[in-house]
Amino acid sequence: MSIKFSCSGSFFERIFMSKILVVDDDRDIVNAICIYLQGDGYETVKAYNGNEALDKYSGCDLVLLDVMMPEMDGIQTITEMRKQSNIPVIFLTAKAEDTDKVVGLNVGADDYITKPFNPAELLARVRSALRRYKILGGIGGKREESDCIYCGGLCLDDRAKKFTVDGEEVSLTPTEYDIMKLLMENQGKVFSPKDIIREVWHETPSGQEASVAVHIRHLREKIEINPSDPRYIVMVWGRGYRLGGSNG
Repeated sequence: MSIKFSCSGSFFERIFMSKILVVDDDRDIVNAICIYLQGDGYETVKAYNGNEALDKYSGCDLVLLDVMMPEMDGIQTITEMRKQSNIPVIFLTAKAEDTDKVVGLNVGADDYITKPFNPAELLARVRSALRRYKILGGIGGKREESDCIYCGGLCLDDRAKKFTVDGEEVSLTPTEYDIMKLLMENQGKVFSPKDIIREVWHETPSGQEASVAVHIRHLREKIEINPSDPRYIVMVWGRGYRLGGSNG
């Protein structure tokens, strides 16, 4: 059943009537993604290589971009796009392309999804990127005079003690809030469980490390689209946790 909107100008109408460019050299994948998107109310444009994508992305609201393509790959394509535009870009990657994920995020991708993907997760990531772009204006990784700290779609307003994800308020416990504040004020820095206990609990670590893992799990369930594949609270094996950020 198709989705139709009767009132103009509402935020959700702007989101669901967005135009999305789908870029992949596999035509079956492009067709399947377009079916999912159209079923959710989006207009779609198709491209099968990087050069074609550069010709078609103007006027679109978001790009779904495959990494591995002939002629011009996804990394080269987004590098060219970023010279002209800050349009949201979500990478489509294979499981073996972890290095490409990191490189892609560093050159300006907003998010990535691993193939084969769940259609519901794909649509959730599209909505998230569009909300972030259209509501938050692509703000990321900086503190402003309002005492807000931003990282991708996350916003922590320490003055109001308010935390939002892609513009939607999320209820955190006091401990969860303090952990997020610590990570957001030190983006990219790795904190071991013992570090977090010292900074948040203000105690000497003495066996409470397991409780840190529980709080991290709860936070991921609240802020991540897919808690099992987190974009924000990232584990650095053998060291601890750091705040990543879906846009770099």
